[in-house]
Amino acid sequence: MNKEVILRLTKYRRLLYKLKNLGLEKVFSNNLSDPIGISSALVRKDFSLLDITGQKRGGYEIEDLIEKLDSILGRDKTKNVIIIGCGRIGSALLEYEGFKTENIKILAAFDRDPKIINSNANIPILNTSEIKSFAESNDIEVAIIAVPDIEAKEIFEELKKSGIRGFLNFAPIELRCSSECTGVDCPVKCVIHNVNIGLELEHIFYQLKFREEPHDE
Repeated sequence: MNKEVILRLTKYRRLLYKLKNLGLEKVFSNNLSDPIGISSALVRKDFSLLDITGQKRGGYEIEDLIEKLDSILGRDKTKNVIIIGCGRIGSALLEYEGFKTENIKILAAFDRDPKIINSNANIPILNTSEIKSFAESNDIEVAIIAVPDIEAKEIFEELKKSGIRGFLNFAPIELRCSSECTGVDCPVKCVIHNVNIGLELEHIFYQLKFREEPHDE
């Protein structure tokens, strides 16, 4: 299943929960396609690939769809995550309430600054020297990296040695698991999502400029 399909399934799931909270029990493909900006045919194609069927006139049962998508996306179980770095980005993520609705639990955060460390906090903030033991004892698979670029590579290597294979990287440096890793075909099966906020904003400004400039027909 490619990244685009997974993203669409995630969007369907969020919409279904909203529709359920509105008291609806059934949904049609266009109810999901219109808010996302895709065709209803693509919705039906995505569902058919996953053996999810509906009735031509009756649509899909919302509860049934949610149950199947939760299982496919692994949302039927709580996912434990750790955060490395408690600066502005890391601190904001620690306070983000939206993780709860996605069945994601931040078990702990880690930092090197002794002034920040607080093992008694609601989400404990521990010294980075404890990453390996904590990750192994809590079966952590995913980590969020929010440290300065000069520390990111070292932390990344340490996390891999701890058995972690999923990474959301906010450091302003692109991380790859090894020299052989292309970002698509990974020899050690890592999944890395590099989020460079500066580059994302630059891309938006470029798109705005491109749309404002006249183009030949």
